[in-house]
Amino acid sequence: MRLKFWPVIFLGLLLSGCSGADDAYTWGWHILSPLTDNGQINLKFLASGFIWTLSLSISAFILAMTIGFLIALPGLSEKRSIRIVNRFYVEVFRAIPVLVMLLWIYYGLPVVLGIEMSAFAAALLALALCESAFHAEIFRGGIQSIHKGQAEAAKALGLSRWRTMQKVILPQAIRQVLPPLGNQFVYMLKMSSLASVIGVQELTRRANELQINEYRAMEIYSFLVLEYLIIVLIFSFLARRLEKAMAYPN
Repeated sequence: MRLKFWPVIFLGLLLSGCSGADDAYTWGWHILSPLTDNGQINLKFLASGFIWTLSLSISAFILAMTIGFLIALPGLSEKRSIRIVNRFYVEVFRAIPVLVMLLWIYYGLPVVLGIEMSAFAAALLALALCESAFHAEIFRGGIQSIHKGQAEAAKALGLSRWRTMQKVILPQAIRQVLPPLGNQFVYMLKMSSLASVIGVQELTRRANELQINEYRAMEIYSFLVLEYLIIVLIFSFLARRLEKAMAYPN
């Protein structure tokens, strides 16, 4: 079956309430209807999670990029002892599941180091650390993709190593890393839902809390799917526009 038909099939199953039981599922979309007072309250409650999801995702992504770039630099060194720093960091944080890191930072740091963090701060740090390992590899690969002749030409012109990186290598490398960085941001948006387990009031946490009050899991989580779909599609569109804007002219 061709892949393009799967969204249609999924939508059909969703609307038909395919539950495998004798009686069809009775949908209760009235709990999310903008035409009722209760529906409006519920919609506002769910939508209020957007600001937390975006704040967490964007903040963690910026921090991950900063750490990732700094970790990528040792990986470019000609000395093996310096490259080990990059390899150790990447392998360790790439191997730890995000949820495990999230729980360890939130519950473990107060015990091990006596550092207590808010749920938001713990989620921010956990997401940034795990994501930075992937960013480090993206930056390292993007910088190494630039031909060595570029650096040699800059050196012949008298540019220092830092000026060469700043003026010659990085502007070209940024164009190379934009597509994978865009993918990683979408990944970050989805991984931010894990912060719900420690109480961050993002989209998934809001849906969980409303489902406890309304007992309408299918309606609420279907709406949650729609929320994530909208936000991911918007940022995917913006990422593609940015890629086109920074692409080399034909």
